[in-house]
Amino acid sequence: MGDENGYTIVIVGGGTAGWMSAAALARFVPPGHRIALVESDAIGTIGVGEATIPAIRTFNDALDIDETEFLRETRGSLKLGIAFEGWGTPDGQYMHAFGPIGRPLGLVHFKDHWARAWSAGFAKPLAHYSVNEIAARTMRAPDGGRGPAVPYAYHFDAGLYAGFLRRYAEARGVTRREGTVERVTRHGESGDIAAIVLGDGTEVAGDFFIDCTGFRGLLIEQELAAGFDDWSHWLPCDRAMAVPCAPAGGLTPYTRSIAREAGWQWRIPLQHRIGNGLVYCSEFLSDEDAAHMLLAHLDGEALGDPRHLRFVTGKRRKQWVANCLAVGLSSGFMEPLESTSIHMIQASITRFLTMLPRGDVDPAVRDEFNRAADFEQERIRDFLILHYKANGRTGEPFWDRCRAMEIPDTLAAKIDQFRGNGVFRQVHEELFTEDGWLQVFVGQGIEPDNWNAMADALPEAKLREFLAVLEQAALDDVRRLPSHMDILARAMAEPEGVET
Repeated sequence: MGDENGYTIVIVGGGTAGWMSAAALARFVPPGHRIALVESDAIGTIGVGEATIPAIRTFNDALDIDETEFLRETRGSLKLGIAFEGWGTPDGQYMHAFGPIGRPLGLVHFKDHWARAWSAGFAKPLAHYSVNEIAARTMRAPDGGRGPAVPYAYHFDAGLYAGFLRRYAEARGVTRREGTVERVTRHGESGDIAAIVLGDGTEVAGDFFIDCTGFRGLLIEQELAAGFDDWSHWLPCDRAMAVPCAPAGGLTPYTRSIAREAGWQWRIPLQHRIGNGLVYCSEFLSDEDAAHMLLAHLDGEALGDPRHLRFVTGKRRKQWVANCLAVGLSSGFMEPLESTSIHMIQASITRFLTMLPRGDVDPAVRDEFNRAADFEQERIRDFLILHYKANGRTGEPFWDRCRAMEIPDTLAAKIDQFRGNGVFRQVHEELFTEDGWLQVFVGQGIEPDNWNAMADALPEAKLREFLAVLEQAALDDVRRLPSHMDILARAMAEPEGVET
């Protein structure tokens, strides 16, 4: 495949997935490659994946995107973690904050010292040892690379981000074609996709195709029949409603996830609006009641009518089939409980770039891509299931069923190991860190019955002193951070030389 004139990659579908793919390819593929993107203005995009995790900064940095310009163009804000309200108990809350909790002492992980002190009654909640959570709760945030090293991500308008990346990609040679796909032609011998044919009869040929057509999976499923693994028996929410509202109060540098009667509500603060949505299970909540519930819990005036989305949680059995890669919703869907939607786009395109074919696709490379993608998705799935399984909302039918459900063996083993001896090991390709799992475990009532025996070697007086030093150090680091609003004020200001 390919010829002396170069190698052509065709991206089918725009939105966040399409333009993230186009921007990354434009930045990193070698000269001689041609990148084309086909999309139709008549086909809408989902556009609600507006909260991210820190890996997005790696993506933006790799594209050499200026952070201040990015925040200004996408109306973005900073994000230090996710506050979970009403999950462990109806009136309780905790934060999955990015960044470390405490620090190790010698060979002993902080969680083991903390578990020993917590059992003895003199440790404070985990939040006291997290720079990220203290900063988030006090409306402070890191200022780029200046000051203490505090991991962070972004909230942003997904439509504006796609437009921002479109300008970036087109400036670097990506060609965009308007049109809808009417049919697909394939090579007779290999079964590879040869071209897509648009509604006006135009044929767009390519050597490799990236399917960014959303839930439809126009190439990966409708044409190549990749198959689908349905995970709705573990993650039973199947609908969502989304509506923006007018901004109210300060822009919190964290996402809120608020448990409701048969699902949960998100709150994502942007410069110009607050993004809100309700993820729910239609078996336990009607669409009408869901809309009423969402609109009744907005901070400001609704800026439109709720958009209604239906979905099935799961993944394609293969993300890469023949000469086609599924990216974004075409590869599968997991609800945005831990803000992984945009990360999965990033992970797919980054993994593809490390395996970029120079000609015909090597089946061994394709198999390795699919293996790695499956592993990552399954471990993210387990992390999301944990939130539902470990809920403390007794007496509510939806939550009672989630608490009673059977869970994957991989998750059951993690819970048993942590509860028994505080053991948790992050396998190389897992997305979430030990500290991330720790916060959700403890925040939802799963506490270790024991801890690493080495922690007992530290005299109690030294342990008390160690915890006090860590707490004070976290407070001192936070005091060195500027306010979140001061950072955004600089981003929102028009750059010099630009007339308003």
